[in-house]
Amino acid sequence: MPGPTRRTVLTGMVGTALGGLLPELPGTAPAPLRRTTDPFTLGVASGDPSPDGMVLWTRLAPRPDAEDGLGGMAGRPAVVDWEIAEDEGFTRVVRRGSETAVPEFAYSVHAEPAGLLPGREYFYRFRSDGHVSPAARTRTTPAAGAAVPALTVAVASCAKFGAGHFTAYRALADDDPDLVLHLGDYIYETDEGDVRDPGGPEPTDLAGYRRTHAHQKTDDDLRAAQAVAPWLVVWDDHELVNNWAGGDRGRSPQRRRAAFQAYYEHMPLRRASVPRGLDMQLYRRIGWGSLATFHMLDTRQYRGGDSITGAEQERWLLDGFRTSTAGWDVLGQQVFFARRSGGRKSGDSWAAFPRSRERITRGWVDAGVRNAVVLTGDEHVHHANEILPGEDRDAAPVGTELVTTSVTSGGDGDGDRGDGGEENPHIRYREDRRGYLLTRFEPAQLRADFRVVERVSSPGAPVRTSASFTVPDREPGLHRS
Repeated sequence: MPGPTRRTVLTGMVGTALGGLLPELPGTAPAPLRRTTDPFTLGVASGDPSPDGMVLWTRLAPRPDAEDGLGGMAGRPAVVDWEIAEDEGFTRVVRRGSETAVPEFAYSVHAEPAGLLPGREYFYRFRSDGHVSPAARTRTTPAAGAAVPALTVAVASCAKFGAGHFTAYRALADDDPDLVLHLGDYIYETDEGDVRDPGGPEPTDLAGYRRTHAHQKTDDDLRAAQAVAPWLVVWDDHELVNNWAGGDRGRSPQRRRAAFQAYYEHMPLRRASVPRGLDMQLYRRIGWGSLATFHMLDTRQYRGGDSITGAEQERWLLDGFRTSTAGWDVLGQQVFFARRSGGRKSGDSWAAFPRSRERITRGWVDAGVRNAVVLTGDEHVHHANEILPGEDRDAAPVGTELVTTSVTSGGDGDGDRGDGGEENPHIRYREDRRGYLLTRFEPAQLRADFRVVERVSSPGAPVRTSASFTVPDREPGLHRS
């Protein structure tokens, strides 16, 4: 994979006192610099890109640990200006706007600029009350059907704050991806703090979930990762409570509402995902020209009967397969998909819903999907799997699953590595270390690099590529590189 090519964005992201160093935004009436604390302590992020725009996110929180969950804001609405430029120096600004941050949404901002050019890199920043946020990089997707030579995607999940340092996030940012997929367990509702202070007790109400999310974003490495590229996010269980699913309302309707709202408030999600009652729309589809389509799934909220996705989401996914013309159809989802004997949390995976898995697998085969790839989180262990069409271990694979390990959950790990053995020959690789997955999609092949951190018990540990695989176009099998 290519090494880092841009570091100035990250330098701006993690620098301090930027509000006093950056110039006034052109075309904006100067505001008096008030002697208040910088409100951009949680950084900035972008997400859900389209050919003409994306979501730009920030949250005003001069005191992230404030007991009421409002980050030390004054209790009245605040105006937040944003701007997008073609260059890091913001000499070629192409879009500006303003949003009103309100206490009802914890002073979060979800701007949705439009009218940008497809397939372009942009830079953005915010301003409020005389302070200017760090600058960050984002991009639009290529136009529908446009030829794309390559796309680098980083994949992460399971970042338990107290379990270790977020070295994987820093390395992910340095790898300079075009897109980041976060596949759940962005926070943990329970955290023992074995390595560092998790920031407070288990959240059970809105203020508690807001404080937990805010504490997560005080980490410099996480903020750097969120500044390098747009994110596509989906949740798993710990954003609410361990192993919640389907009709399980997370111990109480009030807790479910609180967790869902706090998740929206802290993620770069479009307004279409604002929670409504006890539901939140997270499954969605993002195209990347002719190269790839990302089907982001929610395998938590709609479980029931023989379906892990629920009937409506399953129909949506199968319809997406039938209409796809992409080179690579990518499922971004939470739990282990491939068949296996044994394994961690086997009851909390697609193995508990074999008919659902069979319908999805058969769906992409019958639709003639060119290349099917499942990207998975949750496991806390790297895996590279070939997806078989049935129980026959000698059958030719019909898809590929790449499972990213955790950012920190599980601690340093024991380094155990190998494959699935005689029982699971289609599991070609596994390793118990922390890290992330780096993928590069090209028309002719997919390359996957499994990145591992030597240890998370101390900061700044070495990061290396432990294993690499390629998947040739129209050949759903793993080739060790």
